[in-house]
Amino acid sequence: MQPTPVFPTHSPVTRRLWLALLAAVTLAAPSIAGAAAPSRAPVQARDAWIRWLPAGLPAGGYVTLHNPSNRPVDLVGASSPDYRQVMLHHSVMKGGTMQMLPVAKIAIPAGGDFSFKPGAYHLMLMQPTHSVKPGDEVPVTLEFAGGASLEVRFVVRKPDAGAGMGSMPMPGSRN
Repeated sequence: MQPTPVFPTHSPVTRRLWLALLAAVTLAAPSIAGAAAPSRAPVQARDAWIRWLPAGLPAGGYVTLHNPSNRPVDLVGASSPDYRQVMLHHSVMKGGTMQMLPVAKIAIPAGGDFSFKPGAYHLMLMQPTHSVKPGDEVPVTLEFAGGASLEVRFVVRKPDAGAGMGSMPMPGSRN
C-alpha cells in the first residue's frame, strides 16, 4: 500500500499552487496569532476611579499609571464597553475659564508615574451604553503606542467622593 500524498500531484501547476498556499499559511500564522492577542503594556495602574454624574452626563476617569521600564511609554487612547467614547483630556485655565481640551497622547516617564487627577489630565467618558452608577466597576482598556494595551477596572464613585476639582463647578452646583 502506497502512502497518500499530502497534496494532489496531478500536475506540476497544482503542486506549485499547493506549495505556495502552504508557504503563505506558514508565514501568516505568527501574524494572525499576534493579532489575536495584543501585547500587554509595561505599565501598571492603581487607584482607578470614575466620578459619576447623573443623567448620562460625561464622567471623568482618574488613575495613577506607573512605568517600571527604562523607556517612556505613550498612552494614545482608551476605550470601554460601558461608554461609546473615551478620550484623553486636559483641563486648563484660559482667560479665567476652565476648559477641557483633548490630547493626542500622554507620556508616562521611564521609571516614573503619571496621575490623572480632577482639574488636570483625565479620561473623559461619554455616552454610557447602559446605566452606570456609584459602586459599579467599569472596564477601561488603555491603549499605548506600538499596539500594547492594559485593561483596568475603574470603581464608580459619587461626585463628592473624590478629590475636589479646584475652581471647576460641577453640573447642578451654584458656583
